[in-house]
Parts: sequence; C-alpha cells; structure tokens
Amino acid sequence: MQATIRIRSRLLEEARRWLTEHGYLEVQVPILVNAAVEGGSTLFPVKYFDQDAYLSQSWQLYAEAMIASVGKIFTVAPSFRAEKSRTRRHLTEYWHLEVEAPWLELDGLMQLEEELVTHMCARTAEAMPEKLRLLGQDPGKIANLKPPFPKITYAQAVEKVREKMPEFEWGKDLGYEEEKVLTQDFDSPFFVSRYPKGVKAFYHMPDPQDARVTLSVDLLAPEGYGEITGGGQRIHTIDQLLARITDEHLNPDDYKWYTELRRFGTVPHSGFGMGVERVVAWVCGLEHIRDAIPFPRFINRIYP
Repeated sequence: MQATIRIRSRLLEEARRWLTEHGYLEVQVPILVNAAVEGGSTLFPVKYFDQDAYLSQSWQLYAEAMIASVGKIFTVAPSFRAEKSRTRRHLTEYWHLEVEAPWLELDGLMQLEEELVTHMCARTAEAMPEKLRLLGQDPGKIANLKPPFPKITYAQAVEKVREKMPEFEWGKDLGYEEEKVLTQDFDSPFFVSRYPKGVKAFYHMPDPQDARVTLSVDLLAPEGYGEITGGGQRIHTIDQLLARITDEHLNPDDYKWYTELRRFGTVPHSGFGMGVERVVAWVCGLEHIRDAIPFPRFINRIYP
C-alpha cells in the first residue's frame, strides 16, 4: 500500500505539472449541489437546512461556467456515485481529475488526453521504477506509451463485442464485461467514441453526421481495466441543450443557471473526467480498485 500511495501521489503531481505547463489553471468548485450531473439514480442525498442537496458527481457544470472568463481549467476533487455495484472497478467515493477547455472539439480532446496520460505514465515510471517492480509491474510497459492511441467508434466496438457476446445490442452501454472483451485487442490505452445519446449525459453534443450518437469519448486501459476517462464535446446552443434536458425527463428549473450560459453566449468546448483510482489500479497492476486508495468506500464499507 505504501508503494501504491507513492505512485498515486506521483501520478497526480505529474498531471498537475503537465496541465499547468500547458496553460491550465487549477480551480475548485462546490461538492454540495442541487441537481444531478451524471444521473439521478446515483446521487447521495444530503439535508441542506430546509432544502434538498446532493454530493457532487462531477464539477462539470460549474467548470463550464468558468471557462469563458479564465480559460482552460482543471481540478482534483472527490466525487460520489451511489452505484450499487460490486465490481473490481467501482467505488462510491473516488477522486476525480477533471479538465474543461474552451474552443476545444472532440479530436482536440482526444489529443489532450493521450498526451497527458503519456506524460503521467512516463514520468512516474522514470521516477519510481523500484516501486512499480515491487508491485510486480514492468516500468517499461507504461514508460514506453506513445501517442496517438488507437481509436474506434462505439459502432465498431459493438461489432467486436458481438464476436464474443452475440446477444449484445446496439444502444446499450459498454459495461465491465464488454470493455474486458475490447481490451483484449489492444496493448495500450485506446479511445471509444460516439456513444448513443441514451447512454451519455444530457450535455453531450449530438453528432452532426448522425443524430443517434454524441461527440463523446471514453479512454480504456488494456488488460481488462476498462474505462479510465470519460468526456466529450459539450452542447453549446440553448435549443439543443433544452431539448436534451426534456429528452432525459429532467427538471429545466434545476438547470436554469446552466442553460442561461448558452442564452447569453458561449463557445464550443469540451472536457473529461479521469478516475484517479482506476488509473492507479491500471498503472500498478492491482486486482481491485479498493487497493488504489487507503480506506476505500464501496457499497458495504464505510468503516473505518
């Protein structure tokens, strides 16, 4: 655990270094929020005086409000998902490295992610090879990652999954088992882009070439570790955003301040969130995500 903690710290140090050197500003936003970002079924409710509040799933909505004035930004903060999952890659409280940038579209977002991940891995392996070897990892495996990473679309992913799981249907999200199948074809991280609207949050930009899918992208780690980042290009026009809020049966009043950002002008922008524990688990070769952080929180553990 000591080796894992030190590697975790170095990965975050290198992430901050790369982002700062590339003009990103670190900012913080509230953890207590009044509405869902990712999905209402995974919110932890909190009594906030005489109002209902929730623990944050993501900083994203606040980040989108700030980029017009301060430009490229990032944060490292806890996020909370009330998912009743018992898998090797789910925590109810986890740490989130999140990035948001104006004038950034989907292709540029993927380039940003692969350059950041490559830097984090290479510098950590260079600085701490003995810690990686202690955990049974070959430092060269992550030190030698090179962009660009392979890229496939969701539609192509479905075809690959169906070779092993013929019952899988287009339109379903890629879960742990499906991602495990996909990672068998790659020995480096790879992107899966253009997920259907039904499996991505309301703020993802619909693809102008195919209204069924969004300009969204996940970065998957090899060896069965699956998704380590999720993000995409955001909707920046008010009509599209209101339509998606309606499609998802959300209360427009809960997002009025967010939609007003579009009403009074915004720009094309994109961002992503990186699950810190998932990256640590992959880099360290851990069997379970609970070993990527001291005192993990999952469905049946809150003590100590």
